[in-house]
Amino acid sequence: MKTVAIILGSDSDLPVAEKCITVLTRLNIPHEVRVISAHRTPEKARDFALNARANNIGVIIAIAGKSAALAGVLAAHTRVPVIGVPVKSDDLGGMDALLSTVQMPPGIPVACVAINGGENSAWLAGRILAVDDEGLFMRLDEEAVKMAERVDQKDNDIRAKYSQQ
Repeated sequence: MKTVAIILGSDSDLPVAEKCITVLTRLNIPHEVRVISAHRTPEKARDFALNARANNIGVIIAIAGKSAALAGVLAAHTRVPVIGVPVKSDDLGGMDALLSTVQMPPGIPVACVAINGGENSAWLAGRILAVDDEGLFMRLDEEAVKMAERVDQKDNDIRAKYSQQ
């Protein structure tokens, strides 16, 4: 199975990345976590992206706040799918990172999840990899059933507590 690379623009993005790591671990998807800055280590970012496919990377998840150039820089140097995760900041609440992540020029696509959407970035990476992996597809299906069961249980609990008949 291909590996998912989780690239943080800064170690301050780790709380968002941990949600991603939890899901990838639950799905048995191999992953690696790195801190590579689009601005402070641009050569390292370029080299990582250029070598991603050769290094068995199937999806790159780029987690960054503020200017959030990381996803775009990585996508500019690889054809491996890139998922951007904008991180909330105190200044603009993450809108700056969101817009930096989604406003890519034609031919340099970056998929984008919600601000602080580390968990959904892992689910999306799993779906991308599951296109060619029946076992992963089945694990995703099993997780969807468990999610539905949890919602049903919450519905039953709420109905029992608050419904009057």
